[in-house]
Amino acid sequence: MRNLNNLDKDILVERSLLTTYKNKIYSKFIKALKEYSLISKNDHIAVCISGGKDSFLLAKCLQLLQKHSDVPFKLEYVLMDPGFNIETLNKILTNSKLLNIPLQIFKTDIFKIVNLKNSNSPCFLCARMRRGALYNIAEKLSCNKIALGHHFDDVIETTMLSILYSGQYQTMLPKLHSDNYQHLELIRPLFFVKEHDIINFVNYNNLSFGNCNCTLTNKKTDSKRQEVKELIATLRKKDKNIDNNIFKSMYNVNIDTIIAYKKDNKIYNYLDNYSKDNLPKP
Repeated sequence: MRNLNNLDKDILVERSLLTTYKNKIYSKFIKALKEYSLISKNDHIAVCISGGKDSFLLAKCLQLLQKHSDVPFKLEYVLMDPGFNIETLNKILTNSKLLNIPLQIFKTDIFKIVNLKNSNSPCFLCARMRRGALYNIAEKLSCNKIALGHHFDDVIETTMLSILYSGQYQTMLPKLHSDNYQHLELIRPLFFVKEHDIINFVNYNNLSFGNCNCTLTNKKTDSKRQEVKELIATLRKKDKNIDNNIFKSMYNVNIDTIIAYKKDNKIYNYLDNYSKDNLPKP
């Protein structure tokens, strides 16, 4: 039996998830799993590690769940290396060892390719290529699901980005099927977990992670997401419920008050069923 004063770091981190951060993180993680049926019996899940705080937290939550769940499922901890520098890669490997996350590393040339293409939106192009590479890796490992570390703030920021910069109401879903890999499903178990709680969790456990770990951002930056993050932060100072209201809006779309909406690539307009005998309520 281990000495309580000399527990390994991964055990202390797991203990904090079941105590100090049970309500703020682990219970919300479990809520998302149950509410959206994210994990089923005998699932084989590729847990995607980027090197940042979110993906490592996701890995620990899933690892902890696997220890205590009555539902059997398999986990593969995958690091898709798009061309990290040696310092970044060593930092990721150090954290994986510290947290007892058995990483499988798959190297690619994505950073080099994005740099050669000289794209005006390197983040978008990189994300798209990385997603494709992750699907390929998951397929090679015979996985049926891919788990990503997107959290509550990613969801509302994506929603606001869609409204402000794309002119459409579109959000990040807790799970979805791949268009090109029909047997693969993408899941987001941290859907309800807020970023400031993740930051507090990291600080509480004296952990240190990189950010996006990109080698291109010093030369080219896509700042739209950062602008939206700062906008939401500013609005939150005036109304603490702003982020929750953005999130709740995704569950409260009133079709009767929408001018048009798209379903299965078909556009429906409110005028399609409009008549003098069926006037919309003011």
